[in-house]
Formats: sequence, C-alpha cells, structure tokens
Amino acid sequence: MSKLLIVASLEEKCAAISRGVQLAELMDLKVEVVAFTYANLKRLKLDKSTQASVKQRLLDQRREAVVEQLDRAIGQGHRVKLSVVWSEEIHPWIIKRVAGDYAAVIKTRHQSESLGYTSTDWHLLRECVAPVLLVNRQKWKSGSAIMATVDLEATAKAKQALNVDVITSARHYAEMLQVDLSVLCVIDVPTLLVDLDLIDAKAYAKDRMKELQPTVAALAKKTGLPLSKFQLKRGPVAKTIVSEAAESKAQLVVMGTVGRRGVRAQVLGNTAEEALQLLKTDTLTLKP
Repeated sequence: MSKLLIVASLEEKCAAISRGVQLAELMDLKVEVVAFTYANLKRLKLDKSTQASVKQRLLDQRREAVVEQLDRAIGQGHRVKLSVVWSEEIHPWIIKRVAGDYAAVIKTRHQSESLGYTSTDWHLLRECVAPVLLVNRQKWKSGSAIMATVDLEATAKAKQALNVDVITSARHYAEMLQVDLSVLCVIDVPTLLVDLDLIDAKAYAKDRMKELQPTVAALAKKTGLPLSKFQLKRGPVAKTIVSEAAESKAQLVVMGTVGRRGVRAQVLGNTAEEALQLLKTDTLTLKP
C-alpha cells in the first residue's frame, strides 16, 4: 500500500485533507486528492458549446478551491496529484479508483441516511475494498487513545482473520501516533432470553467471558499485544462500543464491517453501521 486517497469536501477547511496530509507524512505515503463537482446543465437549455464552457468554468473553480485547501495544509509548491471529476454520484469513481494500491480512503464524515437514500459514506463502507477512514471536524488531541473492536463470536475464517487485521491496523496507528491502544470485545446477552427469565444476564456474560478467554489469548498472541490491552464488556454491541469510546477518550475507533448489497443494504444495517451512526470519533473500517 503506497497511497492515500483523500476526498476533498466543499468546506473551506476540509478535515479530510488536514488529517490525510498528517497521516501520509507519518506513514510515508503518497497523497492523491479527488474533488467532485456537478450541475445539471441540461435544465438551462444552453447550446452544447455554452454547456461545455460552463462545465469547464465550474471544474476550474473547484480545482482552485481545492488547491487553496492544499496550500494551507501543506504549503505552496506541493506536488500532490489532484483529480477534479464531473459527477453527480461520487462513490463509483472512488470505489473503482482504490481497487489498486491504496492504504485507505479518507473522507470527512457525512452522517445522513434515510429510506430510499444512501449517502456516499455508507456506499463506501459497504462496497469499498480499501479501508475507509471517516474523519470528524475536530482536531486530534494529545493524550487521546485508539480503540479497536472485534467480534469474538465470529466463526467464519474470514471474519476471524478480519479481527486480526483490525487489531494489527489499530496497533499500527497507535504506534505511529504514539497513543494508547485498547481492544474492546463486547458480550451481547440475548435480550429475549433475559426478558423471558430464561437466563440471568450477569451470569450468562460471566460464563461467556470465561469461555472466550482462549480466543482472546489467541488474538493477543497473533497480534503481539499483551492481554492487558483487551477488555471484555457486557451490553448491546453498538451502544457499548460508543460508550467505551467516549469513556476511553478515543480519537479513532477501528472496526471490521461486512458490506451488504442490493435492497438489504438500503434497509438493514449491521452492528458496525449502528455504531458508526452514533460514534463522534474518527472511524477506520476494514473488510474481510
């Protein structure tokens, strides 16, 4: 992996650019920036020549705005590769682009999704093969931490391998940024069985934690982390991830996500997506 793809936002101060430039310098990676612009010129009923002229003017204006953002983040005279693309939907271009040698896609978070509409963020989380780093507008603070979250209940080999990748990536970021790292493992107690008084929540969680200790030990050995870095907590998975991230003052949460396609992707979200809707931190998501 030799490059970072940064998606420039329309804001004057683009969080993705400043964060991406910082990470690229620390990780010794090349920076590539893409910006998008689009207007439905057909509605203006202009001739083709005038449409082409207006389109070029909008592309030039977008390029100038992003160059100014890069100048502020890096300094003038930089040689960052910049693509300005004319497209109403931006995720297909990004997904196709990063099919090659890219360490991550970095984009400013845009939390909006409703029935019948899926934002670019969610398309990338579900379909992009490269890791996706969604950043908030707040700057990283010194003394903050990084938290990885893994699924100890995973039985498929691909998902078990994803747990290792998540921890390894989180450890790499923590060492690079010189911050503390913790690994969260959530024990999800079956609510229905608790409501029917068929199990005791605390006893069930205690037993599962004991049963999962060999899995935790195996993960610690594979990733080179001490067992003290692993935390087992009981609760609803998504809400527990969010509360623990806030408690540990995490500036970055790293997790795995399995994308869905088709109609199910529009109306159903997995645990990672539930957590991502609530998290206020930067998030790095990886796929199997």
